[in-house]
Amino acid sequence: MLKMIHGKVDSSGAAMPVTEAAFPVPFPSQLEYNSPAHGTWNIVHIGMLIPGAHQIYVCTGNCNRGVVLTAAEMNASHRFSTITVKEDNILEGDMEDLIIDGVTDILEKLPEKPPAVILFPSCVHRFMGCDIPMVYRVLRSRYPEIHFVEGYMDCILQKAGITPDQRLRRELYSCLEKRPLDRKSVNIIGSTMKIDPDCELVELTEAAGCCLKQITACSTFDEYLSMSESYLNLSLLPIGKMPADVLKERLGMKHLYLPQCFGYEEITDCLNTLADELEVPRIRADERIRDCEKALEKAKQIIGQTPIAIDYTAIPRPLGLARLLLEHGFHVIRIYADSFISEEEQDFQWLCEHAPQLMIYATIHVKMRVLPRKYDEKVLAVGQKAAYFTGTPYFVNMVEGGGLYGFSGICRMAELMTEAYLHEKNTENLIIRKGLGCESCI
Repeated sequence: MLKMIHGKVDSSGAAMPVTEAAFPVPFPSQLEYNSPAHGTWNIVHIGMLIPGAHQIYVCTGNCNRGVVLTAAEMNASHRFSTITVKEDNILEGDMEDLIIDGVTDILEKLPEKPPAVILFPSCVHRFMGCDIPMVYRVLRSRYPEIHFVEGYMDCILQKAGITPDQRLRRELYSCLEKRPLDRKSVNIIGSTMKIDPDCELVELTEAAGCCLKQITACSTFDEYLSMSESYLNLSLLPIGKMPADVLKERLGMKHLYLPQCFGYEEITDCLNTLADELEVPRIRADERIRDCEKALEKAKQIIGQTPIAIDYTAIPRPLGLARLLLEHGFHVIRIYADSFISEEEQDFQWLCEHAPQLMIYATIHVKMRVLPRKYDEKVLAVGQKAAYFTGTPYFVNMVEGGGLYGFSGICRMAELMTEAYLHEKNTENLIIRKGLGCESCI
C-alpha cells in the first residue's frame, strides 16, 4: 500500500505540463488506480441496450459479483443470469459442457425465450483453450430462434487487442440481418447516449425526410431489427467506427464518421458532408458560429477566470474542448486523461504553443490515489473524474459526450458549464452510481 511520507506525495510521473507530455500516450502503463467515479458504462449496461436480450456470464464467483450488482442496480436482474466456474470444472476439463448445459438450463427455466442471448465467457476460457466457437455452434443449432451474441468478460485484453467494451459495441449490431436498404432510414452507431434532438445532425436528417434510428431509442426487438433497413450509418465517437465498418462490410450499409468535435471548421465540414450525402441544403455555418460565440461569451461573463478541469470520460476530445475554451478566455488549468486519440494531435500542438502551463494529469496512475484532492479556490469540472480529483461540487455530470453534437453541442456545453458553476452537486453521491443515464437504485 502507498503511504504518504512527511505528509506530501510527489506528483512526478502522474502529472506534467502539456509541453512535457508525449503524444498520444503521456503516461507509461504500470500499476493502476481505479477511482470511484463510475459513471461510464460497462459491458452490462451496454448489453442491456438490445431490447429483450438476456445476458449470461460464465465466470468464477468473485468476478461475477460485480456484474450481478450492476444488473441489480439497473433493476434488470430478470434479464441476467450467471454460470459459476468452479475448481472441478477446470481440473476435469468439462468447460464446454458446463457452458452448453448451463445456458440450456437457464433458457428452459425462463418464463419465455428471449429474442437474443449475450453470452460472456471470461479470461479462464482463454487460458484453458476452451472451444468457444463450438459452444456457439451447438447453442445456435439447439435454439435457432434465438440470436446468440458473442460477448467476452476478459480483463486480460484491456491493454491489447479488442477490449471487452469494443467487442460488445461491435456485437451489439450482430443480430441485424440483411434487408433491402431504405434511403430514408439512417442509423447512429456505437453511441450509448441519445443524440440531442436539437442538434444540426437531426435537423439535416429531418430535412431529408429520413428516420434517424439509434439503439438507445429502441424499445422492442423488432424496432431494433429495423435498423437493418438503413442505408447509411453515422458514427460520432471513435469507439463507434469499428461496428459501423463491420456493418458496411456485412450488410452493405454506407458509413460516415462524423466525430464529435469543437473546432468550427471541422464541425462545418462534418455537417456539409452529411448534407451532401442526404442531398439537402448545407447548414449556414456563419449563423451557427455566431450563436456559439454568444453562448460562450454569456458563460464567460458568469464563470470568469474560475479554474476549469476537463476529463476524457466526459467527452472523447478533452484537448479540443480545452482549446475552444482557452480561445474564448476561459481559464482551463487541467486535463485528466491517460492517453489521447490521434484526432487530437493538432489541438495538442496548439495547446503546447498557446497554453504551455496547462497540466496533464493521469487518472489511473497509482499516485492519483494519494495526491491532494482539495483546493482553496472554486474549481469547475467537466466530467466525473475531473470533479473527483479536484474535489469540487461544481461539475458537468456527463459521459461519452452526453449526446451533444455540432454547433448546438457547443451552445449546450456552455449552458451546462454555467449551470454547474452556479449550482453545487453532491459529488460523492453522484459519481459512485454506475452507468450515467441508466436506471440506478444505488
